[in-house]
Amino acid sequence: MSPAETPEGDRPATPDDDRAPVRVLLVDDEPLVRQGMSMILAAETDLQVVGEAGDGAEAVALVRGEAPDVVCMDVRMPDLDGIRATELVLRLPDPPKVLVVTTFEHDGYVRDALLAGASGFLLKRASAVEMVQAVRTIAHGDSLLFPDAVRSLLRPRARTAAYTGPQLTPREQEVLEAVARGASNAEIAAQFVVGVETVRTHVAAVLRKLGARDRTQATVIAYRTGLVDP
Repeated sequence: MSPAETPEGDRPATPDDDRAPVRVLLVDDEPLVRQGMSMILAAETDLQVVGEAGDGAEAVALVRGEAPDVVCMDVRMPDLDGIRATELVLRLPDPPKVLVVTTFEHDGYVRDALLAGASGFLLKRASAVEMVQAVRTIAHGDSLLFPDAVRSLLRPRARTAAYTGPQLTPREQEVLEAVARGASNAEIAAQFVVGVETVRTHVAAVLRKLGARDRTQATVIAYRTGLVDP
């Protein structure tokens, strides 16, 4: 799956949806990078850039003040890097989703950011369309970004903790395994010959039992606890 592709059946919100714009905070120590990202997102009626930060500490302060829905977070920054900033942001009340923006796909920084709670990552070489789609996907939690890359990044740290949460039902376990493969709700529904709404109910139950914010974090937890073998 490409870095901003969304599986069919789990398409995130578009400008036609009757909902408030997604509030986005941009964090990068390069002003030109922030400016380019801002121009791309500002062209979309369903996205609103509410602030820019040049380092992690400024990002945490702006999250408190602006309450964004999504933070586009560079990881390699001076002083407070994106990993530590992600940890601090996600400890705040009603935290935003964090989309890591990085130069390299197979990067220890990206792995650590995902383990810190980031919901996905976007390569800096991605197109404008891919960036917009990634922000929408992260904002609405409808699908997992690039499961192959996530699996590759997390494989060295697989099974680092035991799962101690509520037991999953056999069907919930099957749904979790499908989610970890990057399958959309529509694809899971077709696999099990059930309705998409039924799949959404199962996914919601899995997230609740795992204590995961979204499908990406459910996959991270599943790999780390051995619920799913990467």
